[in-house]
Amino acid sequence: MFSGKTEELLRRIRRATIANKSVKIFKPTIDKRYHETNITSHDKNAITAITTNHSSEIISLAGDTEVIAIDEAQFFDAQLPDVCEQLALKGSRVIIAGLDLDFKGQPFGPMPQLLATSEYITKLHAICVVCGNIASRSYRKVASKDTVVIGEKDVYEARCRNCFEKGMTQS
Repeated sequence: MFSGKTEELLRRIRRATIANKSVKIFKPTIDKRYHETNITSHDKNAITAITTNHSSEIISLAGDTEVIAIDEAQFFDAQLPDVCEQLALKGSRVIIAGLDLDFKGQPFGPMPQLLATSEYITKLHAICVVCGNIASRSYRKVASKDTVVIGEKDVYEARCRNCFEKGMTQS
């Protein structure tokens, strides 16, 4: 979290729009942090998205769209990689933003399969709030064993591997 994934997705959407490409944006219904239908960066930049409960809905909703953008991909079901493959084989460019690791530092949802089958990957990093190094983990500050707990700075903070591990052993 806090690495600029959604901001980068918005930048790529803007570039596709400038290039006169047809674009559709999707997000999981579960993500209502900032808005019911907008994808919104932590900097409050936003664009309207189509919310879906299941990744299979994306295929019919996308139609012949040239660029498909998907935010918070980690919250989608295990079929998302197959959906993205079908869209790519139809000729759509599929751009995905999501967390690769969950709050335990383990691969998150469909992300490992998406990473393995993608042609291009841009891995963004936040800054560790404890030591200032590059952060690759989302440290959960609230007690819950649920894998999915929707939140932002009140619930999570960016940490490097070492500060994340120290926090996990102190919990």
